[in-house]
Amino acid sequence: MNLSSSQRKYLRGLAHPLKPVVMVGHGGVTESVMAEVEQALNVHELIKIRFNEFKDEKTTLCDRIVEQSDAAIAGIIGHIAILYRPQRDLSKRRIRLP
Repeated sequence: MNLSSSQRKYLRGLAHPLKPVVMVGHGGVTESVMAEVEQALNVHELIKIRFNEFKDEKTTLCDRIVEQSDAAIAGIIGHIAILYRPQRDLSKRRIRLP
């Protein structure tokens, strides 16, 4: 999924008040972390992921998470990544991209 720069900016604005729902700790990106990402994306569509460890490798880890979850990166600010994946069911979709 590719987002335009204006769509990424819009999503970063929506994500500003959100708290991180997934934390990447000393275990890295494990199956349980991916399960949490999947569940959070299914519920919220737009999530934040905090990197408590592996801060130097966060871009690589984000790319891996995006590949496995079929999401898109709206931005990486500090040690927090913002991911977006639209709800597959159109009637449940909350975020409409411009």
